[in-house]
Amino acid sequence: MNSLGKLFTITCFGESHGKGVGVIVDGCPAGLPLTEADIQKDVDRRRAGEGAAATTRREADRVEILSGTSGGFTTGAPIALMIWNRDVGDSDYEKIRFKPRPGHADYTAYMKYGGFSDWRGGGMFSGRITAAFVMAGAIAQKLLNRLGTEVIAHTVEIGGIAARPMSLETIRKKAGADPLRCADAAASRRMAEAIARTKAGGDSLGGVIEGVALNVPVGLGEPVFDSLDGELAKAILAIPAVKGVEFGAGFAAARRKGSENNDPFVIKEGKIVTATNNAGGIIGGISSGMPVVVRVAVKPTPSIALEQNTVDLKKMQPARLRVGGRHDACIVPRAVPVVAAMMAVTLCDFALQAGLIPRVIK
Repeated sequence: MNSLGKLFTITCFGESHGKGVGVIVDGCPAGLPLTEADIQKDVDRRRAGEGAAATTRREADRVEILSGTSGGFTTGAPIALMIWNRDVGDSDYEKIRFKPRPGHADYTAYMKYGGFSDWRGGGMFSGRITAAFVMAGAIAQKLLNRLGTEVIAHTVEIGGIAARPMSLETIRKKAGADPLRCADAAASRRMAEAIARTKAGGDSLGGVIEGVALNVPVGLGEPVFDSLDGELAKAILAIPAVKGVEFGAGFAAARRKGSENNDPFVIKEGKIVTATNNAGGIIGGISSGMPVVVRVAVKPTPSIALEQNTVDLKKMQPARLRVGGRHDACIVPRAVPVVAAMMAVTLCDFALQAGLIPRVIK
């Protein structure tokens, strides 16, 4: 299905080299101030930048609101948002139409849809669809602002080069301005150098993104099957390049004793909090009021310049493949705002389910 959410529902559509990509947001309360500029600033963070990591494809990514607002406010009707594709080129993909690219969904989509799936640039399985995720996330964040809930995401690792732990204030101040969305300037420089070397060799790199949601109300989540961490993982794993998600201490918890991993409860300024946050702000599938912390593993861009083995689907014989076209040598920086967007969408949906956001905003 191409829809996500129960009360705040998003339905995404479009393809990498089709006419455009878009999203329909249903369930947004009426009366929310909303303009194209509100959404554009988030979409701009996702656009290709400069430097070794970036693709040479240059899309303006101008957001258009097609429905759901009047006089600068949401009406309660479905909000349709659209970005048109302008800088497309199919020739590189025509040459390899029946030679599935390793690491891409070319083969699985070909088999599932009987050869009718859009083969140009990955079609709906391209990272291009994440522009729609970011548009929906911008609306979700505006609604979360009413609760004082803030979602921050930043790069913490690329190509095995890890950033030093930083304060939230430093992350807020520095990550957004950094070309790799990394708050550690020294690590960012080493990452950029590694990306440049790897790209020169015709290859690509992956990395890790951390998302943090602050001031999350206690009680979000609907166990047992609609747990907060379960739905967050589902939303984040919909991002095409994501291959792993962990919360709080994550897999490190498996190597600890209970006494090391438990988060003791304490009272601070009249509120119940935990002294540590190994649970990542979620206990039993329900938000605890502590920051929700998620780390996301992003795979290396599968479109690389090196020659690779594949098969010819028409001739049913082995083939060699060299992928042309325009691709990011590292998708991590562009995925940072996408992770934040999917966290915001999920948290907003649960906040509506909990009745914390009114159906009409006055």
